Amino acid sequence: MTHLTVPIGFLFVCLLGSSAMADTFPADEGNIEITPLIHSSVQLEYRGTVVQIDPWNRLGLEGAKPADLILLTDDVGHHLDVEAIARLRKPDTQIIMAANGRDQVPDGIVMANGDTLEIAGMTIEAIPAYDIIPGEPSHPRGEANGYVVTLGGQRLFFAGVTECVPEVTELTGIDVAFLAMNVPPNRMTPAAAAECARALGPDAVYVYHYDQDYARRALNPGYEGSGLPGGITVDESLRQFADALSDTAIEVRTGAWYPPLK
Repeated sequence: MTHLTVPIGFLFVCLLGSSAMADTFPADEGNIEITPLIHSSVQLEYRGTVVQIDPWNRLGLEGAKPADLILLTDDVGHHLDVEAIARLRKPDTQIIMAANGRDQVPDGIVMANGDTLEIAGMTIEAIPAYDIIPGEPSHPRGEANGYVVTLGGQRLFFAGVTECVPEVTELTGIDVAFLAMNVPPNRMTPAAAAECARALGPDAVYVYHYDQDYARRALNPGYEGSGLPGGITVDESLRQFADALSDTAIEVRTGAWYPPLK
């Protein structure tokens, strides 16, 4: 796989002003297109099949396509956005979610932690997503899902908001991993996220859901921000994550997760 190496800080600044752009990852019959959209919203496209993970309509989901499958990791608005779902679903779209989303999406398919489902030519595994370090916002065990999506012979792991819990480190054969970072308080720091990536050993890793102040300002423009532990910037946290994996063969990819707020 060929991938341009660009300094993390430069890449982060440039991507802030860009529209949604797709990366590619090789699969059995062509490439999987991976498009970071916003915060933890991701679009996959493979041989005409489109998967949307946690679509969030805050900025209109530029570049997002109607989905054959929608995966929802949790029930809060930037993971389960009924406006985004309405915009992206087709008459035959399947929606998979944790049980806590049932009231908002009554026709969705509920997967509990540990369930596996064959759907739309893919295998979907629901992986526990929860906190180890206590505090707010709280993510109790059993409420939310991460997902392993297998398509085109590749296994892509979307962690959702979780620490590197045993059910995550026990996963095998992960080709591409998406890991939340900078989740408060002091959960999934750059060092912890990098340690989790090492445990998974994917070919490529993205960090997402890493700018919590942006997500809060998206809903409350007057929010002043709380910052990160140690007073580092978000850009510095990305650099720390990449530096912590610099001695591995894991390709660190930085997506355009945070377009300018309007």
